[in-house]
Amino acid sequence: MSIHELKNTAQRLMDEGKGLLAMDESLGTCNKRFKALGIPQTEEYRRKYRELIVTTPNLEDFISGTILFEETIYQKTDAGVPFLTVLKEKGIIPGIKVDQGTVPLAGFPNEKITEGLDGLRGRLASYYEMGLRFAKWRSVINIDAESPTRVGIKANASTLARYAALCQEAGIVPIVEPEVLMDGDHTLQKCAAVTQDVLKEVFNALYDQQVSLGGMILKPNMVLPGIDCADQEDSEAIAEKTISSFLKVVPAAVGGVAFLSGGQPFMLASERLNVMQLRFGQIMPWPLTFSFSRAIQEPALEMWKGEDRNKEVAQMELYHRAKCNSAARNGTYSVEMEKIKSV
Repeated sequence: MSIHELKNTAQRLMDEGKGLLAMDESLGTCNKRFKALGIPQTEEYRRKYRELIVTTPNLEDFISGTILFEETIYQKTDAGVPFLTVLKEKGIIPGIKVDQGTVPLAGFPNEKITEGLDGLRGRLASYYEMGLRFAKWRSVINIDAESPTRVGIKANASTLARYAALCQEAGIVPIVEPEVLMDGDHTLQKCAAVTQDVLKEVFNALYDQQVSLGGMILKPNMVLPGIDCADQEDSEAIAEKTISSFLKVVPAAVGGVAFLSGGQPFMLASERLNVMQLRFGQIMPWPLTFSFSRAIQEPALEMWKGEDRNKEVAQMELYHRAKCNSAARNGTYSVEMEKIKSV
């Protein structure tokens, strides 16, 4: 492991004005989205859609890295060029989701634990040889009357830390994603308290596993009220509660913070990130950006609909959303930007 190499990769991923594009949907999730739009749920159509994404002209203007799925790293364009080659030629760093999904936590049926540690050391070595330079592991934390428990939080924190240590051993930057879900009727204040508890445990576990904080990236949820909460607070309140929470528990040494979108409407995700930069950009000790999936992809997918004739306009939409989020990362996003779309 080279700490210098890890920190350099993390810094490149957090380049000013850029963010991460998550295109690591599992087969089930990807097929579900295709089905809703009448797109055939086949490997070929998944390949076509991913080709649309990686070949979007000038995507590298706003995207520093892409999180891929296992299937995607072996796929090629219609012309036979591996997707990994396309990304590298654009200067976009390829990464990969390495967890294998969640299962119920034994003894705590309302909570989940993420699987995938078995055999991970060998997989990471292979990914490094292929040119992949970062990875992602997601844990999920649910808020309800009984959850999360201390056991659930600690179990997920420990798993995230073990994954991160294995990544750094292999020369791969770990993206650590402890997601507090939006599902439920909890308040903004409740989400803040749970998010802080989770992040405290995660960083305690990372410290115990001797993970280099400068060679990792945190991918957290924004602090939000539950989607069924009667009081849906505005972007100013969300920005204040999110950043004040992070300043309490996220060490300054962390290589960067890249938000997940977590099902937020795409314009709201951009707006909230923008407010955080405007209000707190001068006091945050770590760079703050986006690592969105649906909040970048969804409009393009809806425009494509599996039709080759729609590829160019779908790419324009994808580029536009990346551009809007880049502006939000710099604190220069405005709703007027939504009216101007060009590649």
